[in-house]
Amino acid sequence: MNLRLSPQEKQFRQDVRDFIAESLPRDIRDHMRAGRPPTREQIFRWHRILHTRGWATASWPKDCGGAGLGPVERMILAEEIFLAPAPPPLVFNSSMIGPIICRFGSDEQKRRFLPKIASLELWFCQGFSEPGAGSDLASLRTRAVRDADEYVVTGQKIWTTQAQYADWIFALVRTDPQAKKQLGLSMLLIDLKSPGVTVRPILSIDGHHHLNEVFFDAVRVPVDNRVGEENKGWDYAKALLDHERTGIAGVGRSRERLGYARELASRVPCGAGTLADDASFRQETAAIEADLKALEISQLRVVAGGTRRHGGGPNPFTSILKIRGAELYQAVCELLCRVGGPLAICAPTDDGADAASEWAAPLASAYFYSRAATIYGGSNEIQKSILAKNILEL
Repeated sequence: MNLRLSPQEKQFRQDVRDFIAESLPRDIRDHMRAGRPPTREQIFRWHRILHTRGWATASWPKDCGGAGLGPVERMILAEEIFLAPAPPPLVFNSSMIGPIICRFGSDEQKRRFLPKIASLELWFCQGFSEPGAGSDLASLRTRAVRDADEYVVTGQKIWTTQAQYADWIFALVRTDPQAKKQLGLSMLLIDLKSPGVTVRPILSIDGHHHLNEVFFDAVRVPVDNRVGEENKGWDYAKALLDHERTGIAGVGRSRERLGYARELASRVPCGAGTLADDASFRQETAAIEADLKALEISQLRVVAGGTRRHGGGPNPFTSILKIRGAELYQAVCELLCRVGGPLAICAPTDDGADAASEWAAPLASAYFYSRAATIYGGSNEIQKSILAKNILEL
């Protein structure tokens, strides 16, 4: 197994760096560097810029309008975007519903949706989790009852990220209540402007509006908006989540945050020098850096070995990437918060914060939101169960 980048892959990394250096707007870079969540406008603008190179849909096959990049190139692209730092392409479009429509959608769905998904003309969100059906997703209760050439959808989704921005939602719904719970689900594409759809905000502990509740009150959805076959939605959901995990280690993201922690520490007085000179701080940052290097090598091993194992099931070692990646990201965010010290508890403002605390104000907010990293994308507890089950089978 080769864990070194080839000359072609090294050149690709340089090409990506050059493109980002030339094309990433300075206001987006500065906003992300400060640790603030990207705005809707910033996500949209940067996604469109990446789309000009085909890199907003890097994993899509070329016949679906994507770049058709291999797994190593996709890993490099994701790392360099995080290191910039810049927002990744909208994950719900690029890494979730787009690849699923490419693989399972009808020809009409591909013609109708894929170009608009790629360009972000249509913004999708994910409608999976429900009250009482998060980690146990197959227990969801949102119903879709067939009525001629439409489904009538009734139920609720929760923790729906960016639904306040979205035009459409891809939702997992129950179409056969008599079947075993995994076998009675279907995937629908639902226009959020449809009568009967209500989106309500959920404010997170960081003070920002990332999440939402979405209610469906007898919402009519054309049968033509069903992805693939009826009652096969569980298979499509597994394929989607497997695709989502290929870049879930977030090595570039954590490495960029670690570099920012060192930069900020050089501004904080400590003894005769700065916090960056403190032996304990240097020891802690070195330990995190070593752990990130180990994670990077593990990621290369998974990518080189393929995200799927013999027999067709997902490679269980992607769960290691999820667990360790989330833990290290939380560790770096906690370190940043401690670098900010008392100044980090200042609430960020949009009307000119005190210059002395402006750099520190976003750090606590980012730390609070980082607590979700061990939950979204499949909680770490679930990932450990997957590992235990699969390792016993090996």
